[in-house]
Amino acid sequence: MTPRKDLLDIQSLTDEELDFILTNAVPFKNLFKRSVKKVPTLRGRTVLTLFYEPSTRTRSSFEVAASRLSADVINFSVNTSSVVKGESVLDTISTLEAMRTDYVVVRHGMSGIPNLIARNTTASVINAGDGFHAHPTQALLDVFTLKEVFGGDLRGSRIAFIGDIQHSRVARSTNLLCRRMGMSTAMLAPGSLIPRDTPPEIAAFTNWDQVFAWKPDVIYLLRVQMERQNVPFIPSIGEYHRIYGLTDERLKRVRDSGIYVMHPGPVNRGVELNDSVMTYERCLINQQVENGIAVRMSVLYWLKPGSVEGTGS
Repeated sequence: MTPRKDLLDIQSLTDEELDFILTNAVPFKNLFKRSVKKVPTLRGRTVLTLFYEPSTRTRSSFEVAASRLSADVINFSVNTSSVVKGESVLDTISTLEAMRTDYVVVRHGMSGIPNLIARNTTASVINAGDGFHAHPTQALLDVFTLKEVFGGDLRGSRIAFIGDIQHSRVARSTNLLCRRMGMSTAMLAPGSLIPRDTPPEIAAFTNWDQVFAWKPDVIYLLRVQMERQNVPFIPSIGEYHRIYGLTDERLKRVRDSGIYVMHPGPVNRGVELNDSVMTYERCLINQQVENGIAVRMSVLYWLKPGSVEGTGS
């Protein structure tokens, strides 16, 4: 393969690159599940996490992945840096470039910021979520999890995304990759939370009965992102849960149909799901978290800092 410097989205990945990442995640997962917790793969390398938005799972997952590859990890705290004094993103990157950082894992509220950073540093840039645009490693870990569950071949399987699709970079990236893997996808959300540019081949449902009639193999619940909504998109949280949440009554139908349940986290109990969902035998949420470490180890192993300028932008 041609060396790849950055991972900024799903669209630009070739089939060969996708296969490489997903295939190599398997031995990395087997590795950290055994007694061997570290390998010297990235010894002497530095991974910097640059998060302009709050994160628990993604940030800690990258930190653990980098540590298990023996890389040094630097957490750049935006709230206590010169960013709060008005320092620009490019000025920040210039400073980090002088520190000879090898990898920059960035999350930002504006779409396209990881691409901007990638064009202005020799470090490998990994998009950990930008605006409503993309979250490529989440999509990769989701598909890796599904391949584990379905024995590797996802063609012909069905997945329904339910929740705040309009503001979800996870929905965009995971939906895209699932379709690329041969899955059929559908959506359920209030009309105000379904993107207007949704492709016509993706079914858009208005209630759970339609979802169950479609016979999905997987239901992917999405968090209602109130912090991204500058105007109210739903009447109330309670009303949303009543109409669109995975309640105990709906969970019974999910269990009777053998449907798997996924969620990117963090979970809002009593909003998109009830407590009982977390102990459902086909809930894959914890498996997604575990697989996130393996997939991000594979991504760090795959990228080549300082390689062809602009690759993956």
